[in-house]
Amino acid sequence: MPIHKSLCVIVIVQLSFLVLGQSSKAGYHLLKTVPLGAAAGTNEYFDYLTVDSSDRRIYVAHGSEVKVLNADDFSIIGTIPGFNRSHGIAIVQGLNRGFITDGEAGSVSVFDTKSLKITKVIKTYPDADGIVYDSASKLIFAFNGDSKNVSVIDPVKQVVVKTIPLGGGPEQPVSDGQGRVFDNNEERNDVVVIDTHMLSIVKRWPVAPAKEPVAIAMDKERRRVFSASRGPSLLVMLDADTGKSLETFPITAGVDGAVFDPESKTVFCSTRQGYIHIFRELSANKLTPLGTIRTQYGAKTMAMDPKTHNLILITADFTAGSNRRAKRGTAQLLVYGE
Repeated sequence: MPIHKSLCVIVIVQLSFLVLGQSSKAGYHLLKTVPLGAAAGTNEYFDYLTVDSSDRRIYVAHGSEVKVLNADDFSIIGTIPGFNRSHGIAIVQGLNRGFITDGEAGSVSVFDTKSLKITKVIKTYPDADGIVYDSASKLIFAFNGDSKNVSVIDPVKQVVVKTIPLGGGPEQPVSDGQGRVFDNNEERNDVVVIDTHMLSIVKRWPVAPAKEPVAIAMDKERRRVFSASRGPSLLVMLDADTGKSLETFPITAGVDGAVFDPESKTVFCSTRQGYIHIFRELSANKLTPLGTIRTQYGAKTMAMDPKTHNLILITADFTAGSNRRAKRGTAQLLVYGE
């Protein structure tokens, strides 16, 4: 890119952040902080959160365990232990089963949602990470980052039915419930579209000028995909049927979470720098920034409770300096609401 164009981009990004900082924060504020205590092992680590609205539970990937909380009062119900490093959690309601990816073990553990006991471990591939249940095909899709593929699991038989190569490292997925799973491919700088019946890739959509897309959310009614990237830090709105890029906005560094609230038509993106960026759909093709919520450093993963519309994030206390590390035993949930 020529130097004069680079300078223009920098100025535009800086001005956009000034506008964001002065905008409405949509009424969201911190409601509660929930300490999680220490997980087994030496390092503090946390990743995805999943809200099961029907059973009113929150599942939190916390290092060697998954912590389970009551979604209404945030009390700790129980713990699912025994992981090398837990990442993503998917729930299949009709089967009373949950599925948890273990990145270091290269596996997906099946657990009973009533007893919270692990009933089976399915071998997949190293760096098992993001996971999603697709209601159209009634299959689980577990994305393996370093292995650059996705393991398709039959949740009834509890076996891998196919492995789909992705040609690059995948990140967070989302299902439209109509036979498509969309996944950010961080290495190829695109969104991969998987047909969940054919079990094959049908489209690849570039997210340029964004690079390293990681967080993803979707407006299933208007067929819009929201892909958030780290290099540069941008939110891109795509048409879910054509892949056309419709809107692009700057966000702060280290994004790792994105959710969409279908009732308010609002997109939320959480970043490691300690911000939630808020965007509102004015129409199917128009997105506008509403402002930012200041959270805490490290609060980069997020889930939304569809019943209360609360935003739930996880972070910890971090050491000072340029190489900041989470302090063991300080993991905590941050609950934001209106």
